[in-house]
Parts: sequence; C-alpha cells; structure tokens
Amino acid sequence: AGPGQAAMYAGLQELGVANGEDLKETLTNCTEPLKAIEQFQTENGVLLPSLQSALPFLDLHGTPRLEFHQSVFDELREKLLERVSAIALEGKVEERYKKLEDLLEKSFSLVKMPSIQPVVMCVMKHLPKVPEKKLKLVMADKDLYKACAVEVKRQIWQDNQALFGDEVSPLLKQYILEKENTLFSNDISVLHNFFSPSPKTRRQGEVVQKLTQMIGKNVKLYDMVLQFLRTLFLRTRNVHYCTLRAELLMSLHDLEINDICNVDPCHKFTWCLDACIREKFVDNKRARELQGFLDGVKKGHEQVLGDLSMILCDPFAINTLALSTIRHLQDLVGQDTLPRESPDLLLLLRMLSLGQGAWDMIDSQVFKEPKMEAELITKFLPMLMSFVVDDHTFNVDQKLPSEEKGPIPYPSTIPEAFTKFLQENRIACEIGLYYILHITKQRNKNAFLRLLPALVETFSDLAFSDIFLHLLTGNLTLLGDEFALEEFCTSLFDGFFLTACSRKENVHRHVLRLLLHLHHKVAPAKLESLQKALEPTKQSGEPVKELYNQLTEKLELRKPSPAEVTEAPSMELPLPTVPTPTSR
Repeated sequence: AGPGQAAMYAGLQELGVANGEDLKETLTNCTEPLKAIEQFQTENGVLLPSLQSALPFLDLHGTPRLEFHQSVFDELREKLLERVSAIALEGKVEERYKKLEDLLEKSFSLVKMPSIQPVVMCVMKHLPKVPEKKLKLVMADKDLYKACAVEVKRQIWQDNQALFGDEVSPLLKQYILEKENTLFSNDISVLHNFFSPSPKTRRQGEVVQKLTQMIGKNVKLYDMVLQFLRTLFLRTRNVHYCTLRAELLMSLHDLEINDICNVDPCHKFTWCLDACIREKFVDNKRARELQGFLDGVKKGHEQVLGDLSMILCDPFAINTLALSTIRHLQDLVGQDTLPRESPDLLLLLRMLSLGQGAWDMIDSQVFKEPKMEAELITKFLPMLMSFVVDDHTFNVDQKLPSEEKGPIPYPSTIPEAFTKFLQENRIACEIGLYYILHITKQRNKNAFLRLLPALVETFSDLAFSDIFLHLLTGNLTLLGDEFALEEFCTSLFDGFFLTACSRKENVHRHVLRLLLHLHHKVAPAKLESLQKALEPTKQSGEPVKELYNQLTEKLELRKPSPAEVTEAPSMELPLPTVPTPTSR
C-alpha cells in the first residue's frame, strides 16, 4: 500500500480494527489464500446474521462487495453525523458535552482517515471547548487545520494571535485594494461615486462578511481584529481601515451579536452615526444623541475617545459631516445668523475635529478632544458664507435690467486669508474642499474658477487626495461643455492638475481618468498639448501607462482618416451645386 492507502486506514490499528496491512500480512504468510480471505471477510464484515444469506444474492447481480460495504458505510456515517448534531442540542449542558467528549476521545485516532474525518470534525465543531491536546494536534497538521470547521479554528485562533493574523491579513489587503479600485474606477459619474452605496450594502461585502464569520461571538477575536486595524491605521495612515472598523461593528449589530456589541463602548454612537451616513445628513435629533455620547465620556474612561475618533475618521463619516456643514452654512446665510450662534454647526465641527485628529490621538495615546481654533468659527466660516452671498448678489444683478454702466463682473479675487486657512488648518481645508465640490455640483463655473487657485497648496496636500479627486472628477462631468473653452482648461489643467502630476502618481491617474471620459469635449489644440504633458515617464507605474494607452487609442479613433482629408479630384463637367453636409 502506498502513502495514500496508508492514510485511508490511519488509526484503525490503535482501535484494534484490522486494516489493509493486516490482510497483506495474512496473505503473505498463509498457504490457502482463498480461505484466508473468506475468514478475513467473516471476521471483519457486517456482523448481522440475516445478512449472510443476502450477500450471495448481491453477488448474483454482479454487485461488488466494496460497493455494498461503501453504501452501508455512507448510510451509517450520515446517521452518525445527524446523531452528533442532535446530541449537541439535547439534555443538560454538562451531559451532552460529556457524551461528545467521550465520542471525540474514541474517534480522534481516526481523524486522518478521509472517510471518518467528517464525523470527528463534526464532533469537534459542536464542542464549545475542544481539549487543548487535540487542538494542538490539529494546529500542527496543515491538512487537519484546513479541514476543521470555523468553530474549531476560533478556539485555536484565540490563543494564537500570529496564526489569526495570517488568516486576517490577506482579507485586509483585499479590502484596501477594493476601496482603491473604486476610487480609480474608469466609470466617472456624479450619480454613482465612492459614497453612493448605503452602509447596509457595504456591509454585505465579501471581506466584512468573512471577518464577521471568523469572529462569530468571540470577543477576544473581535478585539484582535480591532487591534490589527489600529496598528495598520497607525502604520499607513490609510483611512479605509477606519471604515472597516465601523462596518465590522455594524455587521455584528445586524446579526444581533450582543456578546460583542454590548461590550464595544462605541456601539450606540456608531449605530446613530450609521443612520446619519445612510441619510447623508446629521439631523437635529441625531445630533443631540451624538452629542450626548461625546459629553458622556466619563473621567478615567477617556480612552474610548481613541475608538470614537477612529469611527469619525471613516471617510463615509467625514463625508456626511462635511456635507451637513455646507448645508448648515447655507441655511445660516438665509437666517442672517453667524456660525458661532449655531450649536448644531459647532457640534459638526467638534466631530470633524475628533475624526481628523484620530491618527494623532492614537499615535500619542493622549486621549482628549482636540482644541477647536476660534478663528475657524469667527473668520473662516463667515468667509465661506460671504462666498455664498457673492453668488446670490451676482445672480440678482444678472436679472436686473442693465443700465449704462454695463453688467457687474463676477468677483475674481479670493481673500488671502482663505488660501492661508486651506494651507494651515485641517478642518478649514476639509470644509473648503467640500464647498468647492458643492459649487461644482451646482455647475457654478464662476465660483469654481475663482476658488480653484487656492487648491494648489493645501493642508497635507488634501486637494490631491484620492477621495477629493474622485469626487471632483465626477462633479466636473456636469461642467463638460466648459472644456471646449481655452480659459477653463488652462485654469483647471495647467493651473491645478499639472502642478502635481509629476510628483504625485495618483493625480496623474485621476487626470487621465477625467480625459478618458471627457476628451471629446476638449478643444483639439488643448487636447494635443495635454497629451504631451501627460505622457508617462520611465518612473510611471503600470496603471498610468495603461490609462495613457487607453486615451491614446481613443484619440486615434477620433482622428479623420487620410482619405477624408485629401480633396476630391475636380470633375471636368460642371455639376449642379448640392448643399454639402457640414463636416462634424
């Protein structure tokens, strides 16, 4: 028997059951092989008196004994698996687990026998605490570890953080990759962007579902995953880990895993914020609730702020808070109210500030809310409100009958303080960028061109971050017709995008995405110079080269063929004049 056959009989000898090796030995040392085989069959066959007369009947029908024994075996195994699952649910807790432990003790030596393995695995799966010795044996054998149920793996993982980390790590990589693929997707649309899927839809994603299943109800494993996420967030500053932190908690919430939800101090806060994210707005009632959680952080328990800040650092949370802030500012203009007089607005800023400060807080381990700069509220936000007023004034002016002095031009300068705020204050920068997204979405070209120069230098280059550029490129599709104008293209490309293309690969990618989508709107001369400016260098990564090639192909297709360009030979005979179709 080869190694494969040896595995088939693994463990039978220990139970005193004859196996292939025994038969081989018997046949090697006997004088009458047929008699020896018959005796072996009698001793090891199914010991049912009524069966002895039935077996020859099967022989007459040409049914091999192996087939018969195999079907009996399969039937018995199914019955045994059903019985194990039933034992796991009946009688007193101690008794049922005692039965299963005894069964495991008897059957474990056969765990490597493929035909019996499912039964042993089933017994382990139903035991809340598999004996340590058995777990170690499973863990030491790659194939056994692979074959065992997630319920057994959880028991192994909770005392082996490194092994659990090896299982979780590829999932976390996959998650980040999926997020980045969405941000760089070739589909550019104002209707379907990174923030379009609802929280509930996002939680159905493969990675969140797999992690939820791996954790089960095990608080220790949940804590380990959170620890991995914190560590990775610290190491990479990648905010998508914060999204996963919130999604995982809410996935467990959906399944009503109270063992975990009740011990996570962020549960109710996250649940409330999740509802706001679903509506893309923080209403007054929920704002009060969220404020209650923040004000309720007890002395000595400030560490929870680290977790809350991570929940608030999730881009989906920041997006909701920033959109709500812009909406509040517009309302305040209509009410003649200053930002400092609006408690709701101040709460939004407080949460934005906590979210944006997450990395520093977790890194420094100093758990207190970041101090809000007074000037943000007394100077920067009123400045944004004055931009809103400028738009209103301009629109009203346009409608008034024009007098001798001619139309009033749109204000073209921006206060120096605005640019300075965007460079030096993180919250101001975030709100400023969202205001720019807002005016772009409103197709307000004048306001967009006025504020665009302020984006070249921003706090920690936020204007060149993937999330902002993803949203901006989507909103710019609404201004598609403006791309035919030299002035607009020069401001947008030369004045903004191309200032960072050479030093930031991601900006290069986003510009190419935009042009792939809008190239047919851009003036031909401008398109040609952009094509030159955007040519990949030796240092460029594959995605840039790939996008550039796609763009080149599209532009080649648009060029008229040489046949169309050459003039038709003049005909000798005069022809009646026919109106020529205008060339497109």
